[in-house]
Amino acid sequence: MNTRVETEQGIKHLNVLVVGNNPLELSSMLEKIRRQPGSVINMETAFDAKSILERLNRFKPNFILIDDNIGVAELNNSVKTLAHNRKTKDVPITVLKNSNYEESNSSSSIFDYILKTTLTAEALYASIRNSIKVRRTQLYLYKAYSKRKRMLLSFVLKD
Repeated sequence: MNTRVETEQGIKHLNVLVVGNNPLELSSMLEKIRRQPGSVINMETAFDAKSILERLNRFKPNFILIDDNIGVAELNNSVKTLAHNRKTKDVPITVLKNSNYEESNSSSSIFDYILKTTLTAEALYASIRNSIKVRRTQLYLYKAYSKRKRMLLSFVLKD
């Protein structure tokens, strides 16, 4: 995730891919994200798995926001597409939900869920910041484990 520069205050440069089927609602979310001072935020909008792949030809996101209004099947398809694409497999995904009562996708690629009824610019930005930090930590730990796996196995096998 080299497209991000993080400062003590937060994320300085953010590339967000927003997926949903309601342009008015998506533009409202984008405006909420853009209200964060001191950040450069680039955004692309996609409406389904096909348009996601089209956007990824020219855009490398470091955060993905999906509106669950696209439907369960399209949500699952979009998450699967993003999780298997080389440009987005390490990018955290947050899903915007209409209700807590609806069934949610339990994919390990989804880092956070936010209720639309409680959505504020601050909450959305905090979710973005936390998801990126968690994903970066996961990737670091995975790399560290991969490098030191043999050493760990040698300790286990000595006993």
